[in-house]
Amino acid sequence: MCYQDIMTEKAILRSRGAEEAEERAEAEPNRGRLEGLLGYFLRRADVFTFQSFNAHLAEDRISPGQLGVLLMCEANSGINQTRLGKALGIDRSTLVAMIDLLEGRGLVARTPSAVDRRSHALKLTRQGEAFLKALQPRLQRHEAEIARNLSAAERRQLMDLLARIAPA
Repeated sequence: MCYQDIMTEKAILRSRGAEEAEERAEAEPNRGRLEGLLGYFLRRADVFTFQSFNAHLAEDRISPGQLGVLLMCEANSGINQTRLGKALGIDRSTLVAMIDLLEGRGLVARTPSAVDRRSHALKLTRQGEAFLKALQPRLQRHEAEIARNLSAAERRQLMDLLARIAPA
């Protein structure tokens, strides 16, 4: 084998080595022990869900927590702040700030409770009802995106399993 053949052979081997290194660099990294951590997968799903929510509902200037408050008020007209906070897992000070914001936008109204004068009943305003109706198609697209790889039965099963992890 002559010098030129040896140099050509070395160039080919270097080229193959570079290609293999590039393939390794582009491949998914080994997640190691993360693969066995439920919290890791929950967090990844949470990040994806939040990004999808923002992509679909950014124009509505609403957070997932605020949407939860509106939907609970829709389903439970007249609910008080204590019950609402407990049902959503939101602490009192955060909930008060959220309701202040939603009330400022004209989406919810606080009225004196007929049952307990110390608390307020929360209900959607007509503007709040219209707001929820208008964002429904975008919310449905968001929900379809996050469940795109699940059958209807798998989606329901996932929701049931998550409810067992974080019971209401």
